Amino acid sequence: MECLIADLKRLYRERNDALEEVSRAHQEALLCLASAAEFRDDDTGVHIVRMGFLSEALAILLGESAEFAAMLRRAAPMHDIGKIGIPDKVLKKPGALDPEERREMQRHAEIGAQILGRSRIALFQLAAEVAQTHHERFDGAGYPRGLSGGQIPISGRIVAVADFFDAVTMDRVYRPAFSDEVALRMLAEQRGTGMDPRIVDVFLAHADELIALRNRINATRPGLDALA
Repeated sequence: MECLIADLKRLYRERNDALEEVSRAHQEALLCLASAAEFRDDDTGVHIVRMGFLSEALAILLGESAEFAAMLRRAAPMHDIGKIGIPDKVLKKPGALDPEERREMQRHAEIGAQILGRSRIALFQLAAEVAQTHHERFDGAGYPRGLSGGQIPISGRIVAVADFFDAVTMDRVYRPAFSDEVALRMLAEQRGTGMDPRIVDVFLAHADELIALRNRINATRPGLDALA
């Protein structure tokens, strides 16, 4: 009987190890896909790493659990994975998008959710949620579903704030980066309209430490494995 129990425990451990390895391999593959999508829009590719760590730090500052914050660190970098399905003529257009092009660009949220949502693993379900909701607006004027306020999952609301600040402080093909000071003013203007006011307030209150975190990432350029 003791031998049978020992064998069952061993088989259980082996099963869990195998599932963890599959999950790790799945995450690595999706992060590589997210990185490929990001390189089409940002030739440094560091944005997705910053997104992971900024989202985690912001979640902790908001009082979310360490477990949720760590999972968000791994999920947030996949927020724009759907851009892999957007044509370069739209994604890399140097000027303003026309209405048809804007609709095409907005498809990346649903494309990302479809790519990530096929897995039943909790991490990828969270990543799908982030991909689908990080462009929703607190006032309901966002996309793809026009969710508002608390209808938007906390993951999407956190990533929206982190993404807004990080995106406006990096060079884009259609405009140069804004300074941190200007970006913080722009973020404050989104309070209660585009962004959750509580999350904006927390970001602004801790802007110095969040900017310092971003600067450390820019200086050290950690790889995707740092997000694990």
